[in-house]
Order: sequence, then structure tokens, then C-alpha cells
Amino acid sequence: MNRLRAEEIAQSPVMANVTYNGTRIYIQHVDEHNDIARVYSLDDPQNEFDVQLANLNEH
Repeated sequence: MNRLRAEEIAQSPVMANVTYNGTRIYIQHVDEHNDIARVYSLDDPQNEFDVQLANLNEH
């Protein structure tokens, strides 16, 4: 995923359909210097983790 699009999604009040390894996730924050996003699965919001933006897909 493009960094600018990931930032737009993170700042938007509208929920976007984004997946990581086939699981729907919510983007909390984007680290613009390292192209990493802080995310959590919609099925498990207590489990936050970092992923490379290249591994995120918008549907």
C-alpha cells in the first residue's frame, strides 16, 4: 500500500476495507520514515502490531 493512502485511511473517520494476510485490519498510525503501520485486527482489537505498508491491501 502507498504510504500517502495509508495515512489518509488512518486519519479518515470512514472505515476502509484494508487487509493484512487476508484479515481485516484497522490502521492506527503510519510511521512515514520507515513505511510501517501500527494496526490491529478487527477481530482482535487488543492485539496491536506493526506491519510493512507493502503487506497491506485495500479492497
